[in-house]
Amino acid sequence: MSTRITILGAGSGGYIAAIRAAQLGAQVTVIERDKVGGVCLNWGCIPTKIFKTTAELMEKFRRAHELGVEAEGELRPNMTRLMDRKQEVIGNLATGILKILKSYKIQYMRGEGHVLEPNRVRVKGTDNSIVDVNSGKLILATGSRPLDIPAFPFDGEKILSSDDAINLQEVPESILVVGGGAIGCEFAFIFASLGSEVTVVEAMSRMLPLPSVDDDCSKVIQREMKKRKIRFMVNRTVEKVEEDGKKVRVTIGPSPFSQELKGKELTPPTVEVDRVLVCIGRKPNTAGAGLERLGVKMDDKGWIVANERMETNVPHVYAIGDILGPSKIMLAHVASAEGMVAAGNALGGNRGMNYAVVPFGVFTFPEVACVGLTENQAREQGSDVRADTFLLRVLGRAQAMGEIAGQVKIVSDTQTKKILGVHIVGPYAADLISEGTLAIQMGATVKDLAESIHAHPTLSEAVMEASYKALDAPLHYLREH
Repeated sequence: MSTRITILGAGSGGYIAAIRAAQLGAQVTVIERDKVGGVCLNWGCIPTKIFKTTAELMEKFRRAHELGVEAEGELRPNMTRLMDRKQEVIGNLATGILKILKSYKIQYMRGEGHVLEPNRVRVKGTDNSIVDVNSGKLILATGSRPLDIPAFPFDGEKILSSDDAINLQEVPESILVVGGGAIGCEFAFIFASLGSEVTVVEAMSRMLPLPSVDDDCSKVIQREMKKRKIRFMVNRTVEKVEEDGKKVRVTIGPSPFSQELKGKELTPPTVEVDRVLVCIGRKPNTAGAGLERLGVKMDDKGWIVANERMETNVPHVYAIGDILGPSKIMLAHVASAEGMVAAGNALGGNRGMNYAVVPFGVFTFPEVACVGLTENQAREQGSDVRADTFLLRVLGRAQAMGEIAGQVKIVSDTQTKKILGVHIVGPYAADLISEGTLAIQMGATVKDLAESIHAHPTLSEAVMEASYKALDAPLHYLREH
C-alpha cells in the first residue's frame, strides 16, 4: 500500500514536493488557500521579471540611435497591456502546473488547511465545505508574506508592499524605496526605466548588503544606479512617513547601524514622493494553520525550525520553503530543492540539503549573481585565497551587445586551486552563474574551468578568462613587465 502524503501549500516548494512524492509512488494531496505557484509565480519572481522585460525594452529604445536604429515619437509604458500580459503569463504557467499535478493523479484542493494532528488536516473549501484529509506524512509549505511595519502601514495606494507594486495601474512620477536589498534594488531599476524618479534608502553601508553578495558587486550596482539617476542613501533609515495631499512626505534619519555620518549628514532630510514602496522583511504564514496544536517547534519570530533533512521536531512532519525563515535561504529554487529532499525522505530516503552551494540572482540592470563564498567570507574562514576579476568590457560579445558594465570575480584557494566562490555582475548573470554553481558542487579547480572550451563570442567567456587570470595566465590582458 502506497504512503499518503499531505502537503500544505502549493508554492515553489509545495507543488514540486508533490510531484516528486508522486514520482516515488505516494498518494498525494496538496492544499492551497490562494493560488497555485505561491508568491514566486503570482507576486514575486515571475511578475517582476515581466515588468523587468518591459523596462529593459524601454531602455533599449532609449539607446536605439546608439545601436543603429532611428526611433521617433514618445516612449511610454502601456500599463494596461503590461498588466494583461502579466496575467496571461501567470495564467499559462499556473495552468501548466495544474496539468502536471493532474497527470500524476495528485489531488489538488483549494481552501484553508488546518492541522488537527500529524496525520489529519481539516480543509475548509472555497464553498465553505469541510473535508478531513488523512495521511501518513505531512509537509508544511505555507510560505511567507510582506512584514507589516507599524511605521509604514500598507494601504495599497500611497504606501506599497512588493505585492502592491506589481499591481500598479500607472507609473508613479516619483517613488521612494525603503530597503536596498534584492527586492528593493530590482524595483528601483524597474521603476527608473519605466520613467519614475527613484530614491532608495538603505540602513546598511551599501546597496545589496547581503552576506552572499560580494562588496565589488555592490560597487558596480551603485555606479549603475548613479548612471540612471537613481538616488540612493546608505547608512540611513526612514524615520517618518506622512501623507500630504497627493504626496507622501518622508523624513530620513541616520541608521542605528552606522557611525559614519557626520555634520550635515546627521540632519534628517525630507523627501516628497508620490509613492513609498517598503521592501524590508517578511513574516511566516503560520497563523491559523493549527501548528501550535501540532507542537511544531518555532523560533521567537514564528519561523519553523527544521533540520537539513527538512524534518521538524514532530515525527513524520516536514517543513520547506520560506516558512523556515532567514536561518535557511528564502529563495524559490531553494524551496523547490527542499521540497524534493522532504518528499524523498518522507518516502524512506536519506538526503540532506546543501546550503553551501546555492546560486543567488538579483535582477537589477545589470544583473548580479553569486554562489559560494565572497572574498571576505573566504578570508574570514582562514583560507589562503585569491580573488581574480575579469571585466566584461573586454569581451567581444559584451561590446557587440552594448552591455559592457560588469565583471566576473572568482575566489579560489591558492594552494588547492579549488573554486570557492563566483560573483558575476552583467547581462544574464543569473543564467551564467550555473557554471560556477556546478564547478563548486563538483569541487572543480580554476584549471578545470579555464581548460573547458567556451563558445565564442559569448558572455560565458568571462568565466573562462577569470579562471585563466587565477592561473596567472590571463589571455586578454596586456602583458606585465
